[in-house]
Amino acid sequence: MEDIHNSEHKKSCANCGAELKFKPGSNQLKCEYCGYEEFIEQTKSSFEELELQHYLKVVGENAYTETIDLLHCKNCGANQHVEENFKSLDCVYCSEPLIKEDIEKEGWILPGALVPFQLDTKKAREIFKKWVGSLWFAPNKLKRAALDPEGLHGLYVPYWTFDSNLIATYKGQRGDYYYENRRVRTKNGTQNKRVRKTRWSSASGSVNGFVDDILINASQKKRRDIPGKIAFWNLKELIPYNSKYLSGFVTEKYTVSLKEGHHQSFQEAKKVAYNWIRRDIGGDTQRIAHADIKLSEETFKHILLPVYISSYNYGGKEYRFYINGQTGTLSGFRPYSFWKIFFLVLFIIAIITVIAIFAE
Repeated sequence: MEDIHNSEHKKSCANCGAELKFKPGSNQLKCEYCGYEEFIEQTKSSFEELELQHYLKVVGENAYTETIDLLHCKNCGANQHVEENFKSLDCVYCSEPLIKEDIEKEGWILPGALVPFQLDTKKAREIFKKWVGSLWFAPNKLKRAALDPEGLHGLYVPYWTFDSNLIATYKGQRGDYYYENRRVRTKNGTQNKRVRKTRWSSASGSVNGFVDDILINASQKKRRDIPGKIAFWNLKELIPYNSKYLSGFVTEKYTVSLKEGHHQSFQEAKKVAYNWIRRDIGGDTQRIAHADIKLSEETFKHILLPVYISSYNYGGKEYRFYINGQTGTLSGFRPYSFWKIFFLVLFIIAIITVIAIFAE
């Protein structure tokens, strides 16, 4: 199969011959050396929804449509692709050096769409720096890390999205609240108390509808989970896949298979069905005894979504920070400086001691 990342996609600057990189927030490639810009030609066609059962049953578990050059991190296991040539590169997740000679070709299901980066690295660093500057008792090393232009990496994270028609038949109960007045004992005797009770009645029926874009992280590992706080992208801004948008960024290959992603999507579809059922039953509360959920006309996409990542080691522990490359939302776990806290406590004790001496 043809390598989708061959030389025809590695655009060179018409002025100086350097590699062009995608300019976030635009539809242009830009030369970082001379400033030359070139428009990315936009396709008129929309991205394709792929028929799920065909891939699961006919093509198979290890289905792929193209091949990709991958660098495999031996420390954390991330599979990373870099569109342009590079001399050195660290893993975006754990900062372990990646060796160019370790490049391997692997098959993958070609992404159908992506959300391009809207923030450039300069803006992402400003967001990170501002956040670090607002932290109390942050180690000085962390503040210096926020200034490091090489410490922040732009990454396209792989996701599966699933669409389907859903129909569910159910049996359950509808609960309607009502209230009774009761005499209850208190310390001061007895008094009336309004008590809520529930009147239950049988309920059954069916619900149906279209479930659109169930989003499943296709690189889920405990060490690399994208925080829920930033995992919200406007999927209406998805555009047909074009490898030119990857230039200047790292792309991670999915490690969650299509089959496993489909299994996870069914669990999400089940939550949707139960919400529909509760709304259909009505009342103040509901009990669902049984629900038969069926999906049909299932389709999927492999998409890429933008994230900036910075990793930092402090006190033998790794801390990772994430910025949504579309919205600028930041999430991360921060370290605390023991010595800053220690000296603050000493200072407070000294102030209290001085006040006590002068108060005598």
